[in-house]
Amino acid sequence: MMGIEWMKPGIFVGSVLFALIGVGVFGLCFVIIDKLTPYKLWAEIIENKNMALAIVVGSMCIAIGLIVAASIHG
Repeated sequence: MMGIEWMKPGIFVGSVLFALIGVGVFGLCFVIIDKLTPYKLWAEIIENKNMALAIVVGSMCIAIGLIVAASIHG
C-alpha cells in the first residue's frame, strides 16, 4: 500500500522538476532531429500524409522518452 510519502513537499517538487526537465530534454531532442532531416517532419507528416515517416517519428519519440526516463530514474 502506498503511504503518504509522496505528499511531502520535497518529494513532490523533485518529481515535478524532473518531469519538466524530462519534457524539456525530449523537446530539445525532437527539435535537433527535425533540424537534421532534409525536410520539416511535422509538415511532411500532416500535409503529405507520410505514414512511414509518422511511424519512424513515433518510434523515435518512444525511444527518446525511454532514455530520458531511465536517466532521470537512475
